[in-house]
Amino acid sequence: MELKERLRHNKKNGSALLATNFYNFETLAAVLTAAREMKSGLILQLSESSIHYMGLEVATSLARAAISQFGVEAWLHLDHGQNIDLVKRCIDAGFDSVMIDASEKSFTENIKVTRQIVDYASGYETNVEAELGYISKLGQEQKMIYTSPDEAKAFVEATGINALAVAVGSAHGFYKETPNLQFDLISEINAVTDAALVLHGSSGIPDDQLQRAIKMGITKINLATEIKNVFMKSLQETLKHTDNIDLREVFPTATTAAVTLVSAKLKTINFKES
Repeated sequence: MELKERLRHNKKNGSALLATNFYNFETLAAVLTAAREMKSGLILQLSESSIHYMGLEVATSLARAAISQFGVEAWLHLDHGQNIDLVKRCIDAGFDSVMIDASEKSFTENIKVTRQIVDYASGYETNVEAELGYISKLGQEQKMIYTSPDEAKAFVEATGINALAVAVGSAHGFYKETPNLQFDLISEINAVTDAALVLHGSSGIPDDQLQRAIKMGITKINLATEIKNVFMKSLQETLKHTDNIDLREVFPTATTAAVTLVSAKLKTINFKES
């Protein structure tokens, strides 16, 4: 099933997919192991920096080979694509989904840039995601400019996107205090647009808030920071107690820690009403 079809199904049925970033083979194996164990579909996300780190061809081939090897229903997505040429290269490379992030530009310019990618992707089956509102990025002050339902409706109609990342109380990175998602706002935006709604910055959001957000209309939930954190914290702890230089023997404990994290997130997101 194509991702945009799956997201339409999610929107109709009040369900969501977890979208996990990966950074190397170990984190890729971790998220796919969790998906296989939980019998769940999963979106694999590559950021621009991860693509620059691994190279587009290597990163794409690695993801495709791993999906096949692990036997998981999964899709490949470009997360926060700001370089238009790279977004187009990802579409050409067969990504199932791309995000064009022009959210820091004016409303009019955001529409213009986003529409350019939607038009480019029209000859493919690519799901196109964009962002409206202000969701603070890593290293930025955590402030919020909420997505307006009226602007969301106009933006989706003007661009023709399939998915919309909304600013409803989340932020990238770790939170200084417990976030409070705006559930009424999620519901209002969901009611006025056909686009699948995406929640960025889920690391650190309490499980009950994630589940309620899904009930209100969120269909895709992004997870990145917690994966990096649990993997590296586990690896650092292991290295305190060994001089072993064999990566194949040192990395597995960190990989297992990431599997445990992602499995728990999948259990939360795939909850069923009792």
